[in-house]
Amino acid sequence: MTRTPSRQPFPSAADPRDRDAPIVPLWAAVLLALGAGPVLDAGFPDLGAWPLTFVGIGIVLVAVVGRRAGTSFLVGFIAGLSFYLVHVSWTALYLGPVPWVALSVLESLFFGAGAVLITLAYRWFPRVWSGTIARLAVLPVLIGALWTAREMVASTWPYGGFAWGRVALSQSESPFAPLVAWVGISGLSFVMVVVVAVTVQVLREPAPGLVRRMAVPVVLVVAVLAVPAWPTSVFGTSRIAAVQGNTKAGYFDAAERKPGDLISGQLDASLPVLDEGVDMIVWPEGASEYDPATVPSAGRALDALSQLAGGAPVILGTNQEREDKVYNTSLLWQDGRATDWYDKKHPVPFGEYVPDREFWEPFAPDLIGLIARDYTPGTRDGIFNVNGVIAGISICFDIVDDAVIRDSVDRGAQVLLAQTNNADFGQTDENQQQLAITRLRAIETSRSVVSISTVGLSAVIGPDGRTIATVPAYEPGAMVEDVPLSRDLTPAVVLGGQTEGLIVGWGIGTLLLAGLFGARRGRRG
Repeated sequence: MTRTPSRQPFPSAADPRDRDAPIVPLWAAVLLALGAGPVLDAGFPDLGAWPLTFVGIGIVLVAVVGRRAGTSFLVGFIAGLSFYLVHVSWTALYLGPVPWVALSVLESLFFGAGAVLITLAYRWFPRVWSGTIARLAVLPVLIGALWTAREMVASTWPYGGFAWGRVALSQSESPFAPLVAWVGISGLSFVMVVVVAVTVQVLREPAPGLVRRMAVPVVLVVAVLAVPAWPTSVFGTSRIAAVQGNTKAGYFDAAERKPGDLISGQLDASLPVLDEGVDMIVWPEGASEYDPATVPSAGRALDALSQLAGGAPVILGTNQEREDKVYNTSLLWQDGRATDWYDKKHPVPFGEYVPDREFWEPFAPDLIGLIARDYTPGTRDGIFNVNGVIAGISICFDIVDDAVIRDSVDRGAQVLLAQTNNADFGQTDENQQQLAITRLRAIETSRSVVSISTVGLSAVIGPDGRTIATVPAYEPGAMVEDVPLSRDLTPAVVLGGQTEGLIVGWGIGTLLLAGLFGARRGRRG
């Protein structure tokens, strides 16, 4: 009697003859990889269709299952390139295609390496632990850990890494967003990939019983969403004025603007706040082309603004030169002087400085030559004591750096001030992407965030992620709000990088054990 094979969506993961087989042929995997990037990107702002991020993750996993290391790297690289070329296309607005393509290729190399690790996990793990629970519960956790490992490495190396594009950053408006208060950004990426990997694994299991098994990912999603939001605790408020001057503040606008345009634009936009009884006035990164500590006229202008506003201190971004070094600095200007300052800890490589300039300059001398000065990384803590209110300071891409944000909160920050200058990115997705990251930081730390840009988008976001006020992009304006202050520490802040380290360490260790034990069994067989 001939047995009719049962129908199933993917090749069986339980049959030893099939568990190493690719789900799709290579040509189809390449096509899936090409489509995965735009689908992943659609989950992020501007489109912001957050469920599509899960779909994009699933496409990548399906494409790499069963591949050899070389073809897995190829598929992963193509998926990464199709994602980053879309996701960070804003980098080409003024600098052209070379930095955009170079950054996308670099990140895609990491993506390809991560795909190889995931492929090895799909091959090695079932050879050692082949039980149903191991395949449906442990293997997806391993896949999530390896995805998180790739994001961690890309976020920190080389030259401080590029943390943009982590899948968790697509979820600022989704029901999964509250999880970041418990597990942080990396933890949310891990959970998202686990959910998708469980679904893929369920579909790979042999029929019958597919409908019954689909209850597994459904129950998992319900359990994850049932985790309550972190209870935000507010002990008071601070009346903060955040001012968006809408001047030509971009690096490449310098030739078009007149001396004094930046500080004059900020002063003009600050006039409506003078009678509001504010506790502090916050200006963005690059708000003044003059360092008020060395240019008396700029200092006098700030003094006059502070006096007219009832003595409120001004926090502003400028450039400072000290001991032949240049810093991207945020100043606390009060009582006629800078009483505190913070220097950006991680200037953007190839944007704010050129690492190993002598090595890279021959490859693109014209582009490297545009970056005439190199900002020096700062070493000071990122908090200001503003008349008793402890404010955590971040400058532009600091907001995507987990360690910088956690350090401010660990040092007692009761509110976060995110100063940025988006002028060089125009009306691209970068503004919306950065604001989405800022919203997740508010939830993660249970701190209000005042995000103030030279040209927008600017917003005040509450500790629960709720938008309190905004200033439209490319319009001058000011937000004056009684901003909630918080002291409590979320689990994400308390555990810090330990959550990420535990996930990644377990994942790499488990993969190595699976490879070692599998090789021994193969030799005995």
